[in-house]
Amino acid sequence: MKIGYPCINRSIGCSSNKKFRLSNFTEDKFNETVKNNLSCLDKIIDYNIENDMLFLRISSETIPFASHDVCTLDWKETFRIELENIGKKLRENNFRVSMHPGQFTLLNSPSEKIVGKSLAELEYHADLLGAMSLDNTAKIQIHVGGVYGDKNSAIERFISTFGIASKKITSRLAIENDDYHYSVKDCLRINKETNIPIILDNLHLECLNDGESLIEAYDMIKGTWDEEDGIPMLDYSSQQKDARIGKHTEHIDSNHFKKFIDIMHNQEFDLMFEIKDKEKSVLEAQRLI
Repeated sequence: MKIGYPCINRSIGCSSNKKFRLSNFTEDKFNETVKNNLSCLDKIIDYNIENDMLFLRISSETIPFASHDVCTLDWKETFRIELENIGKKLRENNFRVSMHPGQFTLLNSPSEKIVGKSLAELEYHADLLGAMSLDNTAKIQIHVGGVYGDKNSAIERFISTFGIASKKITSRLAIENDDYHYSVKDCLRINKETNIPIILDNLHLECLNDGESLIEAYDMIKGTWDEEDGIPMLDYSSQQKDARIGKHTEHIDSNHFKKFIDIMHNQEFDLMFEIKDKEKSVLEAQRLI
């Protein structure tokens, strides 16, 4: 099992998701920001190697406005050497990598404009992973999207949009069960039409399920991962006390995590910690394991 956290490291004093306002977009500002983000990403990777955290979610903000019309710069060529070197380090140290576009990446939107922008955003994510020469075990993780008053139609739109997306997108896409709309069972319905792998989120499962337990849900999704996809990815968190249902905790709940590991210890998966203090909780989880 590889274990990791998303995007931000709170220990090294450096951020790989630095951004700026669209109104301030200039070639110099863009290049300066990307250079900073790639440098910090490299430092995060070094920290993770030192601490045996070999699963990393790379920030979608690494290349700001990459999918926006304002960005006509050839960032893949400008930063080719930096991206190749980062990719080489990830491969040589046997990292598992993912990315997770934001909430406005919606393949099942009834708006053609939103779907078009979503595909452009996914194209950027695929290009970034490709520029680092990472194989298809490096996944782009998305939610199914909204319901828009008719879940069946929304699912059909997702399947239809998936069908027109480029191969470089579809070969990397994975969907996760969410906490409000789309259960593991709903995701399996999409998988049957698309073969898209399913990422199991344990906290979302606690919020929304069809009566299946954690291990039963894992058994349901593990067959959606083919050899070229790698072993299943799981998202882990627990409920923050006295907060809205589904809000991730600030720090690992040791008792909750012990129960999770007791249930899952014979299974094969890579584990992404979606807990607010990031690497600090991963370090404690490593001690508990």
